[in-house]
Amino acid sequence: MDRITNSGILSFYLQRFFTGCICLFERLYPAGTLFSYICLNMFLANENFPRPSILLLRSNGFIIKSIQEDYPGISDEEVIKLALELNLIILTFDSDYGELIFKHAKDNPPSVIYFREKGSDPLFGGNLLLDLLTNSQITIANAFTVVEEKNIRQRFYKI
Repeated sequence: MDRITNSGILSFYLQRFFTGCICLFERLYPAGTLFSYICLNMFLANENFPRPSILLLRSNGFIIKSIQEDYPGISDEEVIKLALELNLIILTFDSDYGELIFKHAKDNPPSVIYFREKGSDPLFGGNLLLDLLTNSQITIANAFTVVEEKNIRQRFYKI
């Protein structure tokens, strides 16, 4: 490929990345590399995700769009639609997302991280996610991920 073509491809990927793409770079940078880690820092915190956890994640460099700040009171279906439009991973304590995505056969569902336990501290979800993303080789793109304090289960979507 010549320089112009390479530059055009990079420009396309950067444009998609900065408009909310989770990680179009995955094909170029395998999971576990620094760049793939950076690409997965874009989330949509559901209304039930505690504000202290949102602030913790933001202070650690994660890009978090918050339903409670920007769209309070919207339905779960609208949250899914917003996540799809912005290519964000949903963070939630709401078990309804599994049913919405798998029982109602959503086409091209967004990635979801469902925290099954709430913990006693409002930083519980944020700390759990930080630990998950910094200390494991887990891939959260194209998956419904159930996170518990000592266990992680995933169901990957058919692409």
